Amino acid sequence: MAEDFTILQWSLAFTAAFLVGVSKAGLKGIAIIIVTTMAYLFEAKTSTAIVLGMFISGDILAVNYYKRDVNWRLLFRLMPFMVVGVLIGAWFGKELDEKTFKTGMAFIILLSVGMMFWLEYRKSNYIPDNLPFAGVMGLAAGFTTMIGNLAGAFSNLFFIAMKSPKNEFIGTAAWLFFMINLFKVPIHVFSWETMNWGTLKFNLILFPVIVLGFMVGVKGISYVKDDQYRKLILVMTAIGAVLILFK
Repeated sequence: MAEDFTILQWSLAFTAAFLVGVSKAGLKGIAIIIVTTMAYLFEAKTSTAIVLGMFISGDILAVNYYKRDVNWRLLFRLMPFMVVGVLIGAWFGKELDEKTFKTGMAFIILLSVGMMFWLEYRKSNYIPDNLPFAGVMGLAAGFTTMIGNLAGAFSNLFFIAMKSPKNEFIGTAAWLFFMINLFKVPIHVFSWETMNWGTLKFNLILFPVIVLGFMVGVKGISYVKDDQYRKLILVMTAIGAVLILFK
């Protein structure tokens, strides 16, 4: 699959793998960089399968490290809606106009980030703790993760809105995406036919770099306090939304 890669192409692949590890360690909002890099190296559909394999590798590290930091109530509030969103994305994804999708997604994310910044600025204790909010975020996250592995923005906003502490945020998101990403594998294998032994072997080559990125990310995130973490994730999510427009 990558036998003819140049040094530059391998460097980009290893950089993306390193960022997967950092992201799964807790620095959310950089998935767009990973997705864009792999889309540059491979065809669009093939890249989504490779990125999915990379994310699952990172998920395994994350659920093992943050296994005690999980809010199962929040996880199971969001996950059913994400499953439905994944199925909708699998059904309609092939026919969707990419430009409309990217523009609409970026607009919704930036609007939501603006609302969260406003609540942070006002020091508001308001938490949109209701089923419709979880439904909207879950459906959007499921749909976008199936189309382009970009669900992080919506799940980030959900956990920030729930005012989850840093480790609970990371641990709950880790388990959520581990289960959702595994759920997507049969769709890629049997329906889209994008995952195969070639993509698996490429993922295995990148796995040590993902481990290295995860170790660096865990060390770095340990210095970030809860309130700083929420603001950092909001900023990274906003930057990611802008980058989507140029993907």
